[in-house]
Amino acid sequence: MDLTGKMIVAMPAMGDPRFDRAVILICAHSDEGAMGLIVNKPLTELSFAELLTQLKIGSSDRRRDIKLHFGGPVERGRGFVLHSADYRGSSATTHVGAAYGMTATLDVLEALARGRGPEQAFLALGYTGWGPGQLEAEIARNDWLTGEASDDLVFGAENAAKWAGALRAMGIPPVALSPTSGRA
Repeated sequence: MDLTGKMIVAMPAMGDPRFDRAVILICAHSDEGAMGLIVNKPLTELSFAELLTQLKIGSSDRRRDIKLHFGGPVERGRGFVLHSADYRGSSATTHVGAAYGMTATLDVLEALARGRGPEQAFLALGYTGWGPGQLEAEIARNDWLTGEASDDLVFGAENAAKWAGALRAMGIPPVALSPTSGRA
């Protein structure tokens, strides 16, 4: 099973509050483990302009004001720009399925600061990670539902609505889910 480029959606009984109602784009998945970014938990304590100032990256009046998100609890000081596939920066850009890219180098931030770069983007601080077989075990335990990613779910403005929207895209009414899980 390769979930690269797919979404996973936390079930209501998720025991970890960091992942409560989380919608995660899986950016890499192999036998060695998985890595993803939470797409619906915005950071409010830091703006893109403030981040550019901290990183000493100059910007122009065409600067894009991209959103910052909590990408996950691993390496929270590390940034990842998740973006549309139209941008190909340095060799550090990773393809995330056919529709997305992820770049963790300063060149994409410099491009966005000057009004260039990818058409759609957000910056995630931190990421979610799983060891070999861990994500598969969590899916089998009914911690996560899997589905297709869409631009609305990844880049849409309404973060609070993404969890319910992801479920609806799977054909599941959010009210139909029980806050307890199990297997029949």
